Amino acid sequence: MSSPESVTSSITVQAENIGGIDATEVTLRPGVNVLTGRNATNRTSFLQTIMAALGSHRSSLKGDADAGRVELTFDGDRYTRTLERRNDEIAFEGDPYLEDPELADLFAFLLESNEARRAVRRGDDLRELIMQPIDTDEIEAEISTLEAEKRDLDERLDRLSKLGNDLPDLEAERTALEDEIESTSEEIVALESDLEEFDLGVEASRARKEEIESAFADLQEARTELESIEYDLETERESHAELEAERADLEADLDEIDGDLESPDRLEGRVQELRARKRSLDTTVSELQSVIRFNEERLADDSFDIDLDGPVDGDGTDDTSGDVTDQLLADSADVVCWTCGSEVDRERIETTLDRLRSLRQSKLEERSDLQSQIDDLSTRQKELREQRERREAIETRLEAIEDELERRSQRIEELEADLEDQQARVDDLEKDAGSVEDAAYDDVIETHRELNRLELELEDLEAERDDIDARIEEIEGKLAERSELEERRETVESELTDLRTRVDRLEKNAVDAFNDHMESILSILEYRNIDRIWIERREKTVREGRRKVTRPAFDLHIVRTAADGTSYEDTVDHLSESEREVTGLVFALAGYLVHDVHEAVPFMLLDSLEAIDANRIAELVDYFEDHVDCLVVALLREDAEALSDDYTYVGEI
Repeated sequence: MSSPESVTSSITVQAENIGGIDATEVTLRPGVNVLTGRNATNRTSFLQTIMAALGSHRSSLKGDADAGRVELTFDGDRYTRTLERRNDEIAFEGDPYLEDPELADLFAFLLESNEARRAVRRGDDLRELIMQPIDTDEIEAEISTLEAEKRDLDERLDRLSKLGNDLPDLEAERTALEDEIESTSEEIVALESDLEEFDLGVEASRARKEEIESAFADLQEARTELESIEYDLETERESHAELEAERADLEADLDEIDGDLESPDRLEGRVQELRARKRSLDTTVSELQSVIRFNEERLADDSFDIDLDGPVDGDGTDDTSGDVTDQLLADSADVVCWTCGSEVDRERIETTLDRLRSLRQSKLEERSDLQSQIDDLSTRQKELREQRERREAIETRLEAIEDELERRSQRIEELEADLEDQQARVDDLEKDAGSVEDAAYDDVIETHRELNRLELELEDLEAERDDIDARIEEIEGKLAERSELEERRETVESELTDLRTRVDRLEKNAVDAFNDHMESILSILEYRNIDRIWIERREKTVREGRRKVTRPAFDLHIVRTAADGTSYEDTVDHLSESEREVTGLVFALAGYLVHDVHEAVPFMLLDSLEAIDANRIAELVDYFEDHVDCLVVALLREDAEALSDDYTYVGEI
């Protein structure tokens, strides 16, 4: 919901089998609601209940339950959600408040596991988190489309540039051919004039003249046909040679492909097995984390587990002073085991916790190794499929080449036979033409022969010129597109610059807004160890495939004051654990304000504020009370004492 109505009525929250909750129903009020109590009293589980009803998928089922349910009712509307364990995963169904909980998960549900707080603790690049709620996908998609178009335009213009370089050579060749055609034509005209001037005398009968002209006409036709057959034969032989060369290349490619390739389908079983093991490890890691967190909370809580509500004596006086004294003087090295009830040395529990942490870390490393194996096998599957497809394509092409070679070989044999027959015919016609020669006609016959040769040569020259003319015309037609392509490239470059500037502006505005709000929140906290928290937007070079590209990165900086009063810049890596918690919380709270999260969801959930003292928590809650309809914060009793009595307090869940 982009613009929810303000919450005006009481809020009823019901939960079954969520986190550590068996079943509960709690009523909240608009404004600030404070969940008070010791650790391990299901306050975090209750916050997860609200998250689930609002649409989050980051809630958990009770460890011994296979199904759970949540219900959230306010302002006459009811939102329900069911959780069910399926194949080691939790499936969510129902009708939650939010269709897309991404924004709320990042900047409204601020539990210890909140991704924004964790990212700061880890020292991650914050760009993705900051920009994630901002809709830049459409802009980025348009940028990718334009970049692809620009690459295509650059390639086309590069090809046109090369064609333009060929044009002068072609024009020079055409000029040379035209000169040669003109020279040959002049020779032909001269020979034809010579033939007309020959005076054969009265002895040259008309029949004799026709016989001579017929003989040379037949000879010229036969020579033209011979040249045509020779051209066809040469073309077929060239095509045959090209096919053989392609076959040799394909056979070489085929030899490079392993003939005994492993089937990618056989690897699928191994991949599924590894994924099943990884899912099992995910469950184990999650369970270990729950056990570790539970025991850490109980161990931390044990030191303050003093019973101040003991029985009253019959005379009306509290009989607790002795008990309290006994508790305060008790050996703090021993604690009561919350599993079996016996007293156990604290150090033994802490040692067990250390072993559990080590076990969890080893499981995380094992899970990472499994993921690497899955990635490697998936990559191998892809490579095998590509090689198999490549092999099949080569084999198909080789079969087609064999068929084409056979056809062309047959055609070559036919043309060679035709050439032999035509050459014999030309030889016969030349003999026939020679038989009509006599002394009176020697010059005439020789002139006819030369004229015949020149006419054939002229035909070849004109054909070659026509080919060059066609090529020049084709190039000039393509070059005519160059100005249009260059104009389009300029437009694309301008649009790319505008889009990138728009993204840069969005990023700059987001960073500025975060810096302003973090400064405001930090001023409320008056945290003495941190003077300023700010985000720097910079460019970094990363590799994408074979290319190196520049991408923006958001780095978090800390300004601190030394003991002598001088300020210096520090990084998250050098902060203490509590300082990291404060920094992460400040960042997440700033995100709530920057992205106007109150317009999407009327709730803010706060937990794990132990790194901040009670008075500062009170200031923080008071500040955010004006920005959210319903603020639910989980606090220890001593921290809650500094808050206003006007707030709603929930002590039992």
